[in-house]
Amino acid sequence: MNSPVQMIGLGELLWDCFPDRRLPGGAPANVAFHAQQLGLSAAVATRVGQDESGDEIIAFLVSQGLSIQLVQRDSLRPTGTVTVSPGSPSTTNYVFLENSAWDYLEPQLALLDAVRAARAICFGTLAQRRSATRSTIQKCLQVKSKDCLVVYDVNLRPPFFAKDWIVKSLEQAKVVKLNDDEVKVLSQLLDFQSVDEIRFAKGLLDKFRQLELVCITRSGRGCLAVTCDETIEIPGVPIQVADTVGAGDAFTAAIIFGRLENWPLVTTLELANQFGSLVASRPGAMPSLRDELAEVKSGLDWSFRATPAPRD
Repeated sequence: MNSPVQMIGLGELLWDCFPDRRLPGGAPANVAFHAQQLGLSAAVATRVGQDESGDEIIAFLVSQGLSIQLVQRDSLRPTGTVTVSPGSPSTTNYVFLENSAWDYLEPQLALLDAVRAARAICFGTLAQRRSATRSTIQKCLQVKSKDCLVVYDVNLRPPFFAKDWIVKSLEQAKVVKLNDDEVKVLSQLLDFQSVDEIRFAKGLLDKFRQLELVCITRSGRGCLAVTCDETIEIPGVPIQVADTVGAGDAFTAAIIFGRLENWPLVTTLELANQFGSLVASRPGAMPSLRDELAEVKSGLDWSFRATPAPRD
């Protein structure tokens, strides 16, 4: 019998097709991969074709120690691809294959059972572009445990988003992660009066009362995190950017890890910021960084673990 996984990335798994090579990707798959590197047991809940590309991407997951128990196979549609065209160091253009297998994720019993047992679920907007997977994501969110950490990675990929999907996703998340460009888009969609990032984050917390944390990544400018009690800004890490694909997903994975470990928010953000920068300094969305992560963790402030528990 398969053991429960702690964290599930729910949505697309596909091939990132760069000008010179093809590498595994897909935002929720990237988050699961990076969560596994941080020490969580993770799986991607997705659908790939009954084709050679599907065989290859599943073999990659196995080679990296990721569970494949939630990877469905589709005999009618192909494994997903996206043509990735890096622009400036902070921008990348994406062209997604339509009617990919991941557009048709089914609410199979194994998936729903895994969701019930999961400690964290991460999902995004892109996987909701077709009604089949959008419906399955909603069914998963309906059966999750009340303590499950639900993370919504906004991850806008025009033209594959709509206001009602975004609002419904925000209504069910405990943590939302987006980048500074997405702040501008959502400010308009949600009729917010300001695109100031701190005001925007506080506006989300006020509008969606179950939200606990809003994280905004700022490319080379670092990140911002806002809760009802804290506002924390972390400066960027100077790096030589290889490409930005997957950097935000590494950030999200670190946020999930820190929340599940009950770390202070500032420590979690330090890890997330450095992890995202590490991924941006390497080609592709899923570079192996376990040794580098161990070094980053050793450099964090661990004084909070030495603080004695309060006495009654």
